[in-house]
Amino acid sequence: MPSPQVLQPVLKMKVDELFLNWLSDPGTQSLLKDYLDLIKSGQHVDVSSISGALDKSSPTFSENNNVASPKNLAEKKPASLSTPSSIPSTSALPSGSSSSTRVTGPNGRVLRRSISTKKAHVRTEEPVTTALSESIPKFHFPQGRPQANLNIDSLISKIEKIFSQFPNERATIEEMGQISKACECPLYWKMPLFCSAGGDRTSFVSVHKFVAMWRKTLQTCHDDASKFVHLLAKPGCNYLEQDDFIPFLQDVVNSHAGLAFLKEAPDFHSRYITTVIQRIFYNVNRSWTGKITCTELRKSNFLQNVALLEQEEDVNQLTEYFSYEHFYVIYCKFWELDTDHDLYIDQKDLAQHNDQAISHKMIERIFSGTVTRDRRVYKEGRLSYADFVWFLISEEDKKTDTSIEYWFRCMDLDGDGVLSMYELEHFYEEQCQKLETMAIEPLPFEDCLCQMLDLVKPEVEGKITLRDLKRCKLSHIFFDTFFNIEKYLDHEQKDPFSVIRTDGQEVSDWEKYAAEEYDILVAEEAANDQYENPLSPLGEHISRELGLTKRRFFEIPSPHCNLDLDEYDYEDDFE
Repeated sequence: MPSPQVLQPVLKMKVDELFLNWLSDPGTQSLLKDYLDLIKSGQHVDVSSISGALDKSSPTFSENNNVASPKNLAEKKPASLSTPSSIPSTSALPSGSSSSTRVTGPNGRVLRRSISTKKAHVRTEEPVTTALSESIPKFHFPQGRPQANLNIDSLISKIEKIFSQFPNERATIEEMGQISKACECPLYWKMPLFCSAGGDRTSFVSVHKFVAMWRKTLQTCHDDASKFVHLLAKPGCNYLEQDDFIPFLQDVVNSHAGLAFLKEAPDFHSRYITTVIQRIFYNVNRSWTGKITCTELRKSNFLQNVALLEQEEDVNQLTEYFSYEHFYVIYCKFWELDTDHDLYIDQKDLAQHNDQAISHKMIERIFSGTVTRDRRVYKEGRLSYADFVWFLISEEDKKTDTSIEYWFRCMDLDGDGVLSMYELEHFYEEQCQKLETMAIEPLPFEDCLCQMLDLVKPEVEGKITLRDLKRCKLSHIFFDTFFNIEKYLDHEQKDPFSVIRTDGQEVSDWEKYAAEEYDILVAEEAANDQYENPLSPLGEHISRELGLTKRRFFEIPSPHCNLDLDEYDYEDDFE
């Protein structure tokens, strides 16, 4: 590294350029020639007079290119740098900087001083103006863009009119539906509105508390996303955590017509609510932080689905979040694996999923904590039902962004954001062993690797990134090749390019899987005509749907489970 006294390369080039411009000036050359002749002839040269003579012969540089111009030479009279009038301010120079004592000959010191003077002069002539920046309109609205024609007083008057119909101008949760509509909010915002105004503590809301709360909300939050977060979030938080959704979803379970049958089975409320919450975070929380922000909520379709709850009596039509059939499939799959019915499964249990189709190396990665939130997964080697929801959805639909991120995290052993050839070979080894056990000759890794690179077409040769897999339309084939033997063999018998989705409205792989599994589970229940056991409430519900008379519900916890779900704590799912 150069010492502090040495000029930096760019600055040195500029100084050299200025020196050459000065040296090439005819006046400078004539003066230097005269002094050189005097020295050759042996005559005495007064060194103190050189500084003034050089300054008188030096041209004034133009503002554009620092080259002498005839116009500047004619307009400006050269002055000695030792004269105080040649600088803007005497305070601009440090003490002891007199040119008569520092300049000893024709060098760059005089020119550097004159250049710095010129720069200061330019800054004075052309001050920076802020008029342009002041004219830029505001474009960032973290709480939504304010509505110009919003009449808050008019909305408050409508709300007060509704409250006047209730005894003592107090509203209970049963009456909050009218208040929610008066606030121009979807019906199922009633519980968030109720709790935000303190109704969860007093079991009612007074008109004064509610009006004060809603007026403040309208003044600070200007779109549905910011309002929803403000209503559900804990005090002082601008994001939503998993337990923030519990009161809202409990109200949906209690009051939605499509879930009326669950009133007779309160044991399953927590399981359904847990499933919906995990699906919300799976689809909305794209940052994987466990905290849903206003921005993430705006980019999702969750609030649109909440609004549809009011219009759609069949929750099964809302397949992204609220479908009971999807919950039924997920919970039954978990119950099959949870042999001891303690609501947790270990690696041995998960290995039984889909007839041991998932490789052991991948199961170890899932239990390593790389894609789970529950700290007990890594410490105790147990997977909760909440984490199983993420696993099953990701396993059955590997085309969504969240599932691609899920499996990429699992395969990225060193966490460097790149799938190396070593990591791919690490997972492929077990696939080869399974194929050999099935008397199927495996494809050599080198050939498989060439196929996968042609499939993904990574931007950087030999390195597969998350971006590459998201851009690739065949990510599910890539993942199944390395850790799901059953699906890998299925893909080998199909044309991979025939399954690329071209229509954005096509049913997702997860929806197809859930519909097929639900039909299978219901058919199994219909085939088991065991009359000795009474029907559970959920079994009766499915019987009514299918027109069946007597049959046994699929083996769900009640009444055989050794865990009392009445004592179950919701927070266990959200750690």
